[in-house]
Amino acid sequence: MAPTGSARTILSGQDSLRDWQESLYKDFHRNPELSHQEVRTAGVVADQLGEFGFEVHPGIGGTGVVGLLSNGDGPTVLLRADMDALPVREATGLDYASTVTAVDDAGSQTPVMHACGHDVHISTLLGAARLFAEQREAWAGTLIALFQPAEELGDGARGMVDAGLAGLIPTPDVALAQHVLVHPAGTVGPHAGPFLSMADSVRITLYGRGSHGSMPHLSIDPAVLASMVVVRLQGVVAREVQPGEFAVLTVGRIAVGAKSNIIDDHAVLELNIRTYSRPIRDQLLAAIERIATAESAASGSPKEPEFEVYNSYPLTDNSAEATAQVAGAFEDYFPAGAIQDFGRQTASEDFSDVPTALGVPYTYWGVGGTDPEVYAAAEAAGTVSALPANHSPMFAPVLQPTLTTGTAALVVAASAWLGRG
Repeated sequence: MAPTGSARTILSGQDSLRDWQESLYKDFHRNPELSHQEVRTAGVVADQLGEFGFEVHPGIGGTGVVGLLSNGDGPTVLLRADMDALPVREATGLDYASTVTAVDDAGSQTPVMHACGHDVHISTLLGAARLFAEQREAWAGTLIALFQPAEELGDGARGMVDAGLAGLIPTPDVALAQHVLVHPAGTVGPHAGPFLSMADSVRITLYGRGSHGSMPHLSIDPAVLASMVVVRLQGVVAREVQPGEFAVLTVGRIAVGAKSNIIDDHAVLELNIRTYSRPIRDQLLAAIERIATAESAASGSPKEPEFEVYNSYPLTDNSAEATAQVAGAFEDYFPAGAIQDFGRQTASEDFSDVPTALGVPYTYWGVGGTDPEVYAAAEAAGTVSALPANHSPMFAPVLQPTLTTGTAALVVAASAWLGRG
C-alpha cells in the first residue's frame, strides 16, 4: 500500500469523529488560556492522548504535553500543535465565544480569546492522533504528538527543549506542523524555504528632564524626543534596506507621561521587526540603536537610551526535501485546486526551535480557515485584506471544512513517512 493509500485507510474513520472533534474544538474555544497558563488545556490533551493509548508525558517546559505512539519498526514523525490564547476580547458573537478573563504576567485582569486559531491546531492534532491510534494496521513506526505552550511569547518551544525534550522522545526523522490562515477553508499551502519570518521586539527607554507643562524651557521633553525617533525610524526600511529584501519595522507602543501638564523624565517605545535573513535583522537593530542614540544626543538627553530585545522568534525555513515529500502526498490526496502556495507569511512562529534543537528536517504549512464563499466574494471585491485575520477579535475559522482538512493534512503528511509501502 502506498503512503497515500495508508492515509486514506487511516482517514476512513474521519466522519465518525466529526461530532467529537467539533465539540472538542468549541470547548477549547470557550476556555482559552494565556501563555504558560494552559493548565486546563494541557489536562484535556493529556487525558485524550491517554484514552487513545499514547504514552503521555505532561508538564514538559511547564504545561507542554508529549504523546508517544509506537507501532512497530519504522520512521519516527513529530507532529506539533500550539495551545495558548491571546489577551483579546472576543467580538465574534458565536454561541461558543469566549467570555474568559485571566490575570496576565503584569498582574492585570484581561479578556482571553483563541484569536490565532490554536484551538484549531489542538483539535486537528488530537483528531489525527486518534485516527492513527484506531488504524494501526495502516502504518508503522512511531508517532510523536507534541502540544506546545506559549507560542505567542516565542519561548514555549525553547522551554520544552530546555526541559529535556530530547531525552524523552526518539529522534524523529521529520517534524511537521501547520497554521490556520486567512485562505479558503479546504485549502492547504505547503511552501519550501523561508515561510514565516523571524521576529524581534525591541523596548527603548529614552531619557529627558521632567518639568511643569507651563515651563517647557526647563525640560528635555521625552515626548518630543520619542516622536522624533519614531519619525526617523520610518526611513529605515524605505531608505536603508536594499530594494527586494523583505523587512518590517513597526512602532507598536509609545508610553510617556501621566498628566497633560506634566513633562515626564522618560519615554518608552516598543518596536517589532520582521525579517527573512539575519544580516537584515542585524541591520535593522543597528539602525534602531543608532537613531535612538543620535536623537537623544541631539535633544541633550542626560543619558543614553537603553535597549532591550525580547520575544525573539526564529526563521521558519522549510526543508526543501521534506516539503516536496509532503506536497507530493497532498497532491495525491486532496482534490485539484486544494493545494495552493500561500507564499511567504510575515507572521512568526517558534516551532522551528524544536527540530533545530533535535537536528532534524521540518516543514510547516498553512491551512485555510475562511468560509470559501466569503473568501471568494471578498476576492472578487478586492477586500480580502479586510477579512478578520489572526489576532483580530473577530477571527473565527469556519468549523468545516477547516477541521476535516487540517486533520487530513496532518495524517497525509505523517503518512508520507509512516505509511506502509
